[in-house]
Amino acid sequence: MSLSTNINIGIIGAAGYTGGELIRILVNHPNVNIAFAHSKSQAGKPVYATHTDLLGDTELVFSGDDIQPLLDQAGLNAIFLCSGHGESKKFLDEYQLPATVKVIDLSTDFRDESNGFVYGLPELQREQIKGATKIANPGCFATSIELAVLPLAKAGLIQDDVHVSAVTGSTGAGQALSATTHFTWRNNNMSIYKAFSHQHLTEIKMTFGKLQGGFDKAVNFVPYRGDYTRGIIANVYTRFAGTLDEAKAIYKDFYASHPFTHVSDTPIDLKQIVNTNKCFVHLEVHDGQLLITSIIDNLTKGASGQAVQNMNLLFGLPEDAGLRLKAPAF
Repeated sequence: MSLSTNINIGIIGAAGYTGGELIRILVNHPNVNIAFAHSKSQAGKPVYATHTDLLGDTELVFSGDDIQPLLDQAGLNAIFLCSGHGESKKFLDEYQLPATVKVIDLSTDFRDESNGFVYGLPELQREQIKGATKIANPGCFATSIELAVLPLAKAGLIQDDVHVSAVTGSTGAGQALSATTHFTWRNNNMSIYKAFSHQHLTEIKMTFGKLQGGFDKAVNFVPYRGDYTRGIIANVYTRFAGTLDEAKAIYKDFYASHPFTHVSDTPIDLKQIVNTNKCFVHLEVHDGQLLITSIIDNLTKGASGQAVQNMNLLFGLPEDAGLRLKAPAF
């Protein structure tokens, strides 16, 4: 595809957090035209009435028409599925997509690579993504943990159980309010949930096994709800016989060709990556244990930004097109 050619895309479930984040990125993408943004709940309203920061950036109106005509319109190249988990499978069962329309799904529905989907972690399988027609975007926790461990797996160096504690911002729970996302509960508070049973463990173990054949170690994952809005910080440790310099060499070599994942020689913090598609990784060695800290924004690299990164790869664009985003830093 020519770099001057627009990709015509549609968004299903465009009123939620991931849909809004996609629109924020794509209205400024040099090669994208948003053909429609569909929302049953906000049909007929301007996008900026829901995503209020987009006032002045777009006059797009949420579509509430029958979806099939939107999918059949001439020139549509791709759709992003941003509805809740379980909804993507229902959508694809109900509607017919033209063979030329590529699908990027942000739900959990096809992360097992069923139904012809490719798992969309570019640092793992960039070349497979380029040749795909259907992408299953990774989960946010999964992205942060996988990027922390993939270089070890590629080197065949996961020799023992992997231990993870990770904290996510409130946007990771979606836009609908619940007892544990309401401000009065979440503010100045912290809690554990789904310890050792989080749904992202399935894709995490699958991913490790792609690089280290026969991977059979436990991944002991304790997730935390943080009292902030955006970002994931994951601390991962496992037994390691090498030195810190050897670990850094393994990680820097693995990520040398990837534009968004970087190894930091100094300690890292969330404000370095919030609002960006970056992942920063920091390494320490303590008494035979390698401690890996990784940080991502759960809505960008953990969701919509990575979805755009996958779209760029699908259509032969520079991987970082539209994704050179500015972190708050302070």
